[in-house]
Amino acid sequence: MKKVLVFLLSLMMMISMAACANTQARDSSSNKATTQIVTDSLGRQVEVPTEITSIGSLGVMRLLTYMGVTDQVTGGTDMDNVQVLTRPYTLVNPNYESMTQIGQGGSGGIVPFDEEIINLMPDVIFVVADYTQADELQEKTGIPVVAVANPGLFDGVMNDSITLLGQVLGKEERAEEINTYMDAAQEDLNDRTKDIPDESKPTVYNGGLNFKGKHGFDGTSANYGPFVAINANNVTDQTGQSSAFTVDLEQVLVWNPDIIFLNPENMDLVNEQYAQNPDFFNSLQAVQNKQVYSQLAYNNNYTNIEIALADAYYAGTVIYPDAFSDINIDEKADEIFEFLLGEKIYSQYVDAGQGFGPLTIGE
Repeated sequence: MKKVLVFLLSLMMMISMAACANTQARDSSSNKATTQIVTDSLGRQVEVPTEITSIGSLGVMRLLTYMGVTDQVTGGTDMDNVQVLTRPYTLVNPNYESMTQIGQGGSGGIVPFDEEIINLMPDVIFVVADYTQADELQEKTGIPVVAVANPGLFDGVMNDSITLLGQVLGKEERAEEINTYMDAAQEDLNDRTKDIPDESKPTVYNGGLNFKGKHGFDGTSANYGPFVAINANNVTDQTGQSSAFTVDLEQVLVWNPDIIFLNPENMDLVNEQYAQNPDFFNSLQAVQNKQVYSQLAYNNNYTNIEIALADAYYAGTVIYPDAFSDINIDEKADEIFEFLLGEKIYSQYVDAGQGFGPLTIGE
C-alpha cells in the first residue's frame, strides 16, 4: 500500500510539473507573439510590438516608402509634407501632405515634437540614426524608438537598414527583395565597367550639385556615388576629398575633363557663372565637343537611392556607350522608380526639364 501511495504522489507531482511547464510555455509563446527585441543601427536593444499598425517617422520616410508600408505611417516631419521632385518619395504619397507633423527635419537635424507624438501614440517611432537622443525620446513618450541609418548609394549601409525595417515591420520578404535588387544592380554596374582599362576611360567631372544648398559649376564631389558604381575616372578624386566640396574653377580648367555632368536643376546658377566668365567655359574641351550631360540631384533630406542609381546607369551610357548599349535610360529609370517607390514617375522629371540628356551651358 505504501508503494502504491508513493507512486500516486510521484505521478501527481509529474502531472503538476507538466502543467506548470505547459503554462510557462503558453506564457512564453504569448510573450513572443506580442513583442520582440531588435538591435537598431546604433546598437541599442529595443523591445517593439510584433504587430505594427501605426508608424511615426523622423527622417526615415523614404526607406518606409521603399518597404511599402506608407499606409501605416501616421506621422512624419515637415520635410515629408511637401511634394517636390527632389524628394520622389513625396511624389508617390500625396497623402503625406495632410499627415500629422511629429517633428522637424532637414539640414538642421531632427527636432521631435513630443506632445504631438504622445497624442498620436504610434506603435513604433523610426528615427534617423544621426539623431543622438533616441533613448531620451523613448523615455519621454513611452513609445519604442528604433534608430535607422539612412544609406547612400552602395555605401554598405542599406542592406542592414532595410533588414532592420523588415524585422520590425514583419516585412522580411520585401526587405530581401530590396536587398537582392540593389545587390544585383551594384554587381551589374561593376561587371559592365570593371575590366575597362584606365587608359581607355574618359575623364569626367560633375558640377552643380546640391549640398548645404544649391551650387553652380564649382559645386562638385569626390567619391561621387554614381561614378564610383561604374568605376569612372572622376577628376575630383585626385584632390583627396571624400565628399562634396567647392572647387576652384581654374583647377577644372587644368583637369580639362573629357565629359562634364551637371545638375539640370541648377543650370540657372551655372548660366550666371557663364555670363560672368564665358571664356572659362568655352575653353573647356567638353563644352567645345558638346560633351555636357545631366545628372539628377539625389541628395535632399538624405539620399534618394532611386535617383542615384538611375544617375549611375545614365552616366554609364554616356561614358561607356558600348558597355551600356542595351540600356534605354527612360525605361531603366522607371524600372528603378517603380521597384523602390511603386510608381513610374520619370516622365515628371522630363516634363520639368530635368530629364537625362545633353545640356548646353549658357542657354
